[in-house]
Amino acid sequence: MRRDIIVIGGGAGGLAAAIAAKESGHDVLLIEREERLGGILNQCIHNGFGLEMFKEELTGPEYADIYIRKFHELKIDNLLNSTVIELRKVEDEFVLKTSSLAEGIQEYTAKTIIITTGCYERTRGSVTIPGDRPKGVITAGSAQRYLNIDGYMAGKRIFILGSGDIGLIMARRMTLEGATVLGVAELMPYSNGLTRNIVQCLNDFDIPLFLSHTVTEIKADEHNNLQAITIQQVDDNFSPILGTQKHYEVDTLLLSIGLIPDTFLLDNLDLEYDPKTRSAKINQACETNVKGLFIAGNSLQVHDLVDNVSKESARAGRHAGEYVDGMVGKGTVVNIIPGRNISYVSPERIDFSWHNSDAVLSFRSTGKIEKAQLTVKQNDVEIFRKRLNFVVPAEMESLVLDVENLDLEGDILLDLEVLS
Repeated sequence: MRRDIIVIGGGAGGLAAAIAAKESGHDVLLIEREERLGGILNQCIHNGFGLEMFKEELTGPEYADIYIRKFHELKIDNLLNSTVIELRKVEDEFVLKTSSLAEGIQEYTAKTIIITTGCYERTRGSVTIPGDRPKGVITAGSAQRYLNIDGYMAGKRIFILGSGDIGLIMARRMTLEGATVLGVAELMPYSNGLTRNIVQCLNDFDIPLFLSHTVTEIKADEHNNLQAITIQQVDDNFSPILGTQKHYEVDTLLLSIGLIPDTFLLDNLDLEYDPKTRSAKINQACETNVKGLFIAGNSLQVHDLVDNVSKESARAGRHAGEYVDGMVGKGTVVNIIPGRNISYVSPERIDFSWHNSDAVLSFRSTGKIEKAQLTVKQNDVEIFRKRLNFVVPAEMESLVLDVENLDLEGDILLDLEVLS
């Protein structure tokens, strides 16, 4: 029951991390709570995956299949239908317990853990929506699973709150299945989905997008089924504007109001969190402040492209292998600080213990910017500059820093200047 590396989660991130760790010559075990590998990709039957990794458009299951085949070719050990119920660190090793119907409760130890548990959807309880609490109010991801995996339509007359990518994709999917999608309301003055999804999922089907709008009332019928909703425009303080009400008779309200990294397993560890990502702070090797604990993919930060999930998780897998091999020395640490117009940056620090490890920085803007100048400075010296066009919070930006060329002291500042 002792392993070099244990990967928790068998989706796009877990598969990529496990493959990279195995290819570095280590004993790897992957634990997945579902009955099959692939994670959320199994229910994403639309195309658009793999453009960066494989230079072709794939569906979610096709994308997952490439990694699953490689995973099995490498004969990586895995536990399916198994849930990790406890994770703790005892001296220099991690101890975890799993629960499954087939094996009961088992205990494993590992030198290194990689967390790739993905994320979960925000529900109605996460936001304030006045009105009744009827049947028919569900998350967009749940509706996607009902339709694409279980074969059930969530409803026939649908409205969507939130313009996240899953909600946009489900607007198209439900329309193609014969439902009437009456519109999408977005609280922010810009969409939270990829531009291509706005075009392909809404514009191509004449589905209206109501920016700076939210649902202000939910009404049920005598059987507690969803009957109608009211949406209203909001002002700069997100308060509803009187006289802007629009009423819709619907049987389903899909919520696409954000994703939150799944880090519940880490509650027993003394972990440093980033309040913006709502996940762990990491260094350029995807290692947390708990030595030997790595985290990547949507459990670290919510990505808009699965290709980036795979790349980030593969880096975590390779670095986990280096950690097991004792290739990590001692060195100083400098912080990476988000400056003007930047919501967050990941990783949050550069650890010079990791030699020959370039830093891939990911960040999101705080708002929509048509033209911007990205600069990176350390000790008031500019070390990176790039012109960016059409920067939006929904689309993650990235850059690569050569760690060998950085000073061993002095915070690194990312700044996004708005250009006229």
